[in-house]
Amino acid sequence: MNVFVIGGGASGLVAAIKASEIGCNVTILERNDKCGKKLLLTGNGRCNFYNDFQSIDKYHSNNIELFKNILDSKKDEIIKFFNDLNVVEKNINGYYYPYTNQSITILNALLYKLEELKVKIIYNEYVTDIEKQDRFIIKTNNNIYYADKVILSTGSLSYKKTGSDGIGYKILKKLGHNITDIYPSLVQINGSDNYYKKWNGVRSEVSLTLKSNNEFLKEERGEVQFTDYGISGICTFNLSGIVSRELSKNKKVTIEINFIPWFNGNKKDFINWLNNKNKNYTVSKILDGFLNYKITNLILELLNIDKNKYLKDINIDELVDKLMNFKFNVLSTKSFDFAQTCTGGVYLNEINTNTCESLKVKGLYITGELLDVDGDCGGYNLSIAWMTGLIAGENIKSIL
Repeated sequence: MNVFVIGGGASGLVAAIKASEIGCNVTILERNDKCGKKLLLTGNGRCNFYNDFQSIDKYHSNNIELFKNILDSKKDEIIKFFNDLNVVEKNINGYYYPYTNQSITILNALLYKLEELKVKIIYNEYVTDIEKQDRFIIKTNNNIYYADKVILSTGSLSYKKTGSDGIGYKILKKLGHNITDIYPSLVQINGSDNYYKKWNGVRSEVSLTLKSNNEFLKEERGEVQFTDYGISGICTFNLSGIVSRELSKNKKVTIEINFIPWFNGNKKDFINWLNNKNKNYTVSKILDGFLNYKITNLILELLNIDKNKYLKDINIDELVDKLMNFKFNVLSTKSFDFAQTCTGGVYLNEINTNTCESLKVKGLYITGELLDVDGDCGGYNLSIAWMTGLIAGENIKSIL
């Protein structure tokens, strides 16, 4: 059986390995001059390739219950798969990295296995179209290929510099699949106010509460990077996919920043806590004890409070409200060029989640970012790639 894998990224490489192991004649068509360009960028080059905390709430899809079938069937196989490829992992609080702290270790392990299996990789082949007749006809910028079965693993629109241009979506639409709207995810968020230069460069542990038209959607806690355009960091990234979708509906999206997440009491308790501080300290000196001075200066400026005043001389209630519920008005997310992944894709009810085979085109298998499922930061998006690659490769050798 001649199987062609379109795309030499994370899911495509795994699918090719598994399909070859069960006896298929596998060829990978890769548009770049090397495989795994996006894989090399993950985790800032360290490659957080898995996470122990595999719960369904770490993933997002229009058919999330269908993804649960994929998650439950494969989540426990990933570490063994890489151990079998001689990868030694390092577990840091449930986050898995190669022991070398280099993503090239993961990529090389996959390529070494493909070489052992004698899988053919043809580089600089950009697939422009796929037709299904008795066999699949695959058209590229250079050639025409014929395949018994095809695994489509072209990736999405994120990190365009790696070659992701959305061609897979176009091919799938032509073949009869429905694609959700595609938006950037795991990306920075732009705000609409004019004071961001004043907090630029600050990193602080806060909690973020995402609201759409004043309705609560999600909360994240951790380090946020404050920038001259808005906010960044893992917490921000984990909200960004939802932000993209809500903005597309013309909703008013806001993020409330709590600058004192370490304080477990309520607003009244915090006011009492402040009032018990040194009476000889000005308000700025007190705030500087737990805030970056740039945040202190900005909050006092926005409230028109003289930093040399004492607590007894200001409106403490207003100050505490700003510290606990600082409103960040969302303008947009950064573009696909900055996004680590995308939200949206092929509806999961259009594939067999036991095999990743298309329910529209027999013999066509769809993996990775092309599917309507994305994950939080922490190895979850690579988990999607590994799991769907495993499923497609293992199940491809069925009756034609």
